[in-house]
Amino acid sequence: MALTHYPVVNKNGDIITSAVTNLDLHDMARAGKTYGVRAFYVVTPLEDQKTLIKRIVSHWVSGMGAKYNPKRREALELICTRDSLEEVIDHIGLENENLPKTVVTCAREVPGRIGFKKFRKMLKQGDPYLLVFGTAWGLSDDCISKADYVLDPIKGNSDYNHLSVRSAASIILDRLLGGNLFGSNGE
Repeated sequence: MALTHYPVVNKNGDIITSAVTNLDLHDMARAGKTYGVRAFYVVTPLEDQKTLIKRIVSHWVSGMGAKYNPKRREALELICTRDSLEEVIDHIGLENENLPKTVVTCAREVPGRIGFKKFRKMLKQGDPYLLVFGTAWGLSDDCISKADYVLDPIKGNSDYNHLSVRSAASIILDRLLGGNLFGSNGE
């Protein structure tokens, strides 16, 4: 999976590069580890943000945090930093025989999107996929249009639709990779 900080949009629809958030790194890495994600790419072209990511990750992977909380270390070991989604796709392609298909998330209803059940079935085929999350107010329209698939948005039971990316990632990973869809008693 990838957490993209560029190209994303702000609340006015302008394309921006958003700042890395410590909580996103920790929570999304932990969710990824819980659901068996092979790598968690953090995408930003900004050097100061890459330095911040490296500092956070090194604390928990090889610094004092690794001894203090080995479970956190296991999760943060998934983090890889790249400048662009193209670099992520190329990196995954080097590790597999095929380039991954990209599946982007979006809180808006975009034409041609796929549902969670369909994507869950696709994942079982064993082909590589890259699940892409956007920060700020979401991925740019250009980024969405270049994806192979757009996943259905998460819908609550109100008109409010502005989850944090880490909350959305946890919900989506559970819907796609969770082994217990209806609770322990099947309800």
